[in-house]
Amino acid sequence: MHHFNEIFVQLLILLAISIGVIAIAKKVNQPYSIALVLVGLLLGLIHVPVLEEAATFITQSNVFQAIIISLFLPILLGDATLKLPFSHLRKQSKPVLALAFGGTLLSFLLIALAMYGLMGLPLVVAFTFAALMSATDPISVISIFKSLGVPKNIVTIIEGESLFNDGIAVVLFKISSVYLLTYIEMGWIGIGSGVLLFLKFSLGGIAVGAVLGFLFSQLIRFYDDYPLEIAFSMLLFFGSYFIAEHFHVSGVIAVVVGGIIFGSYGAHIGMSDTTKMNINSFWDVITLVANSLIFLMIGLEIKHIYFTDKWALIGASVLIVLIGRSFAVYISMIFLKSFPSSWKVILNWGGLKGSLSIALALSLPTTFEGRDDILVLTFSVVLFSLLVQGLTIKPLLKKLGIGKQLLHSKSQINK
Repeated sequence: MHHFNEIFVQLLILLAISIGVIAIAKKVNQPYSIALVLVGLLLGLIHVPVLEEAATFITQSNVFQAIIISLFLPILLGDATLKLPFSHLRKQSKPVLALAFGGTLLSFLLIALAMYGLMGLPLVVAFTFAALMSATDPISVISIFKSLGVPKNIVTIIEGESLFNDGIAVVLFKISSVYLLTYIEMGWIGIGSGVLLFLKFSLGGIAVGAVLGFLFSQLIRFYDDYPLEIAFSMLLFFGSYFIAEHFHVSGVIAVVVGGIIFGSYGAHIGMSDTTKMNINSFWDVITLVANSLIFLMIGLEIKHIYFTDKWALIGASVLIVLIGRSFAVYISMIFLKSFPSSWKVILNWGGLKGSLSIALALSLPTTFEGRDDILVLTFSVVLFSLLVQGLTIKPLLKKLGIGKQLLHSKSQINK
């Protein structure tokens, strides 16, 4: 009990540090996720006795994975779906679907084939790494976008893409890391089996999310009690995730679908203005705490990653991921003739990698051949993405002239 209390106190200190960093970052109008990663890196590189035990505890593979995937992921996905009205998503459905489905699959295949054919990684390692690089994390970018008054259409597209491609990336990761070799040995039948498994994961997640989203939307019609309705939203997000995972379908897709239905249909038929305000405020606080710990934990992970003699591979991997993203954006959106080219540049450079990629990499069993390579490459690309792309997105926006002055222009781009 005493040992647990000590760890709890140290975790509280870490939380206090992360909230303090956020407070300073917001005061100087900088993206807090990047500031947290930098502070986490600093804490990971220097010896701070009072934080040593807590840092060691939370950066263990199983703990990091449990906290990020099982606890924080449903929270972050659920909050994002509440804040993304279906009407906005529908207006930008063409670019969102093009990026989330066509772009994600194209990026996955290009990165996998390049890592296997050019860099000589084993097939399973190459495809598993490519699946991890297919997920985007818009937290840093969105905070910058909102501070600069970037048109809401771009924000909707990046958020919508991230919500759906997270689910697809998790499904691709499971298939690549567990079933790939078996399916390859089976030949064409194996490819068919892989496609069927992908559909099972995806459609099963959609079904679970749709049923629970509809049920909870009906349930809140009987109440005008915001604390209870907030509790219902918690049950929906975590219930969708764990029920879907129990039936071996995609928990991420279930949360996204359930959250969109609850946040749009449910809010329309069953939420008063008071409930909407309070439920958004509640999840704002929860996601702030979750994000503060996630990005600090990413920085702290550095002491468990060994980069020795892998710098050439790391550099090549960063370049391959960037090229894969570029191809994915420009090819998947080639049919959207009226889509502004400057927006494509932003969507390309703003496709950052984040906590989901690292948590999934850490979830690989220690017996997985090539696990160390995947950890090093994933961590390196995520760091490059957050620090280099994240810190240069603001100057890029200003150079392209995308900001407050364009807020009310270019309203429809999906014709």
